[in-house]
Amino acid sequence: MTVFQGIAAVLFDLDGTLIDSAPDLGAAADQMRVARGLPSLPLEAYRPMAGAGARGMLDVAFGMSVDDPAFEAMREEFFANYQRCMTQRTVAFEGVPQLIAQIDRRQMLWGVVTNKSARFTDPLTQAMPLFATAKAVVSGDTTPHAKPHPEPLLEAARRLGVAPARCLYVGDDERDVVAGLAAGMQTVAATYGYLGDKADIRAWGAHAEINSPLGLLQLLASA
Repeated sequence: MTVFQGIAAVLFDLDGTLIDSAPDLGAAADQMRVARGLPSLPLEAYRPMAGAGARGMLDVAFGMSVDDPAFEAMREEFFANYQRCMTQRTVAFEGVPQLIAQIDRRQMLWGVVTNKSARFTDPLTQAMPLFATAKAVVSGDTTPHAKPHPEPLLEAARRLGVAPARCLYVGDDERDVVAGLAAGMQTVAATYGYLGDKADIRAWGAHAEINSPLGLLQLLASA
């Protein structure tokens, strides 16, 4: 088993890693279906694509791709729906509050690096007590680049005052691992998140994998 040495800070992806936002994301898209006279879809249809945000939700709801001429207008409608409901059903994954409590107890710094825009990230993290001790929250539009570019992760490391090599990045998508490796960080793939049907986790090249949030503590046992 991999045990990471010398880690001073842990950075996390948000959706699918710390929080289960699929119920609210799916509800925002499903509202659009119902408004157009289409039958409602179950949450299970939306969940695997929750990590892809508006693109994934509109694909599930309408089979719509980003190349569709109506995509931008539909995306804005989705965003408006989501903004109204994004804290109604979203919860931390089981074990995440205990994980964060242990990280705090060990006096390690932690933060969030997400591709979610600040329009959603800021009110969501401010509404959830879980994030009270987070020392950095970097959104998809905080820097000129989003993941898989390493710049958002490097920005989080700067805000924490920790060298990238002493940071661990945990995420449930290949772009999380790609960004973490490019930033010179240690990486962990969270297999309990929104992996989709075609995910080949071992091909991502992460330093380690966890199948539950609390599994991370074993990797940090000697940190």
